[in-house]
Amino acid sequence: MPSRSLPFNVATLLYCFNERGEVLLLQRAREPNRGLWSPCGGKLQTETGESPYACACREAQEEMGLVIGPADLHLTGLVSEHAYQGNAHWLMFLFEVQPRLTALPPQHREGIFSFFPAEKIASLNVPQTDRAGGRIAPVAARVMGGDSSTAPNWNSFDMRSG
Repeated sequence: MPSRSLPFNVATLLYCFNERGEVLLLQRAREPNRGLWSPCGGKLQTETGESPYACACREAQEEMGLVIGPADLHLTGLVSEHAYQGNAHWLMFLFEVQPRLTALPPQHREGIFSFFPAEKIASLNVPQTDRAGGRIAPVAARVMGGDSSTAPNWNSFDMRSG
């Protein structure tokens, strides 16, 4: 298969849960994925050598006002998206934020937040790659009910388009 000459982006996605085990999602106000529900996160600042863990901590503070450190994160998987929307290739680090949230983060320039139980995720308007790859539900289901010890600890998805 010929390689497409597109930029390569590295990003993080943060899976946060409340004390009831509901996953926190952001209805995005900006592209990519405007109007769709997805975990918060963002692009690594590769020009400064930012690590995926440092990016996740920065994004948690910027988007949710949550101050965390690398020890508060559990790497749950990686996603590779090829030619996403025909604009770029993506490598995304999926992190579970270990401290449970006790309140809904305030609205942010990136969008609005809401908590959802696992059974509601399938009915949400999420990015097609999240739905096709089943990216949100398996990660959320792994920790629903507060017991992630019996579920797989690692998810890896390779999404090819175009």
